Amino acid sequence: MKHLFLSVLLICLSQVVLSQSQPIENWCRTSHKMNELLNNPAAVQEFANDELVRQAEALNAANQPESNDTIVYVVPVVVHVLHNGGVENVSEAQIFNAIEVMTRDYRLRNADTAEIVAEFKPLAADVRMEFVLATKAPDGSCFRGYTRTISPLSYQGDDGYAQVEAIRNGNDVYQGNWPSNEYLNVFVIGNAGGAGGYTNYPNNFGGNDMTNGIWILYTQFSEIGTSSLSAGRSMTHELGHWFNLPHTWGSSNTPGLASNCSLDDGVADTPNTQGSTGGCNLNLAACAPGSITNVQNYMDYALSCQSMYTQGQRDVQRIAIQSSVGGRNNLWTAQNIIDTGADGNLYLCTAAFSADKTTICAGTQIQFTDESFNVVNGWTWSFTGGSISSSNIQNPVVTYSTPGLYEVTLSATDGTASDIEVKTNYIRVLPASNVLPFVEGFESFSTLSNIDEWEIINNEGAGFELSPTVGQASNQSARILNFGEQDGSIDELIGAPVDLTSVSGVGSMTLSFRYAYKRRSSSDADWLKVKVTNNCGDTWVTRKSMYGLILSSEEATSPFTPSSPADWATVHMTNVTSTYWVDNFRYKFEFTAGGGNNFYLDNINLYTGSPSDNLVVGINEQNEFSQLTMFPNPVEKELNIRFDVQANAKTIIAITDISGKAIQSHLINAITGSNLVSIDTQSMRAGIYFMTIKMNGASKTKKFIVK
Repeated sequence: MKHLFLSVLLICLSQVVLSQSQPIENWCRTSHKMNELLNNPAAVQEFANDELVRQAEALNAANQPESNDTIVYVVPVVVHVLHNGGVENVSEAQIFNAIEVMTRDYRLRNADTAEIVAEFKPLAADVRMEFVLATKAPDGSCFRGYTRTISPLSYQGDDGYAQVEAIRNGNDVYQGNWPSNEYLNVFVIGNAGGAGGYTNYPNNFGGNDMTNGIWILYTQFSEIGTSSLSAGRSMTHELGHWFNLPHTWGSSNTPGLASNCSLDDGVADTPNTQGSTGGCNLNLAACAPGSITNVQNYMDYALSCQSMYTQGQRDVQRIAIQSSVGGRNNLWTAQNIIDTGADGNLYLCTAAFSADKTTICAGTQIQFTDESFNVVNGWTWSFTGGSISSSNIQNPVVTYSTPGLYEVTLSATDGTASDIEVKTNYIRVLPASNVLPFVEGFESFSTLSNIDEWEIINNEGAGFELSPTVGQASNQSARILNFGEQDGSIDELIGAPVDLTSVSGVGSMTLSFRYAYKRRSSSDADWLKVKVTNNCGDTWVTRKSMYGLILSSEEATSPFTPSSPADWATVHMTNVTSTYWVDNFRYKFEFTAGGGNNFYLDNINLYTGSPSDNLVVGINEQNEFSQLTMFPNPVEKELNIRFDVQANAKTIIAITDISGKAIQSHLINAITGSNLVSIDTQSMRAGIYFMTIKMNGASKTKKFIVK
């Protein structure tokens, strides 16, 4: 077998691989990347030095009396999932499956070896390498073998090093370098610059930086989830490159060319070939007359029938893992296996859990999932406000019926060690639905955090908050201090349910809101989207999108604060159709940062009928009754309700419990001016109740607690 000179050439998957997953702008980035590297004198010099090291190591190995050919090398792996909250955020099960497939193929345990054609079956090799998820980060902390990083760079694949930098600085386990001579770093991404995956041949140019890893599309990773059986061999293919193997036709990314017959891969037992360009033609002619191509080779492009490495390819890879070039020879050392937690000595290090939903309407079930790692055999759950207060099963189901914010606690044990995870304000049970007409001017709040009425989702950086001094014809509003915010960050402000069932009697409704915004420059890419749901937030649909000049035609190069009525614009949405006229309708404002400026939101208005430039309000907002207060709250014996009316009017005050059952109802002949109504609560059980005051067909509801 001739010796190979292998540089840092980036290797990409073929059109055959890529066409199974997504549209591809270009099939490979090799030429571009290789030209960059060959223009770097330092890189060229390092490649030459690497070759001298290989030659010296090969000579030394030849003089050794015993061979390391029987050793099974264990390689610690870390899977770094770079996602932007979409399907590219692959599941734990998919990660585990990928590791299983990698080891299965490298140990020749794949069932499809039975289908290898007779000519090549004797050559099929057990490479004797196994892959294990690391369980210790570089700082010694315990983790599950994978990291997750939220970043829009997942889909900006032209610069893979920028993607790695995002992972290095933003992952959820350890922020810093994951050395490539200690871990095989695998980067699962949404876009690989038009390729399906790529990696580096072993080299010392980058030292032990984690960029010496493997980039792979989420659609090419493992055999389950977002990937498939046929795409599942993509990682096996890339591993071959990472361990110094070129394609079967040599170091190019374009199979099927007649000129490939002059290249070869330097491996004696793989026939010289042009390479297959698709399909699975097991009788594809090789370059030598009368011979056929080893189409089923992992380093060919016939992805649907890949099933083997040859004996010669095994030898190349085992030489690579024993070499200091690229630091591969440190991966499998006994000390590194211990340091990275790949030795199988597992224990409980962290209690953790998740829920299938954390914001619900009253009466909804929540599935809790234990995510403690790495060994756990006992669970003690505590659910404040739930249908059950505690549980000892691994994955309990709990129903929440009372509005509020609730804490969940999990204590996990492995029989010796224990750990506790406490999540405060984790479960949000929404209050009873508001009624139409509904107005939100943000005047009654001192904060938007940890309250029933509004839910804030802030992935990173600035998020929606209360503006205490600026509003549209008022003193307060909601805002995002977006000036200088990181591009791509998404922030959401989600409203409590509104009962739209009354709209069916009118036939139409309007959702209006006022906002103030100026662009920072003409190149801004800020987005505002308004989304709605008819199932309390399980699924959302966009009903309004605003961007660029539609969002604002004016610019402010400094942080923007509205200072005049002219700074505010009104939006009327009439496309909330009958599908959404339900009793738990919800809406949200989603703002995506794109280098722009501050954003202010005020006077959200939902009402029946056609758009109105004036606020459509209920009787209390019209000052037919005003100054509505309710005290004390919580209450023990007597609830006091105070309100002012402009003229004598019959008023109904009704009390309901959390299920909507009527508890009390009182008809009050309110008189002009201030009115005080006292209601006896001594016979009411402790819990949450709602007081609704009705006048002239409009109403207002407030929550109170009986102790």
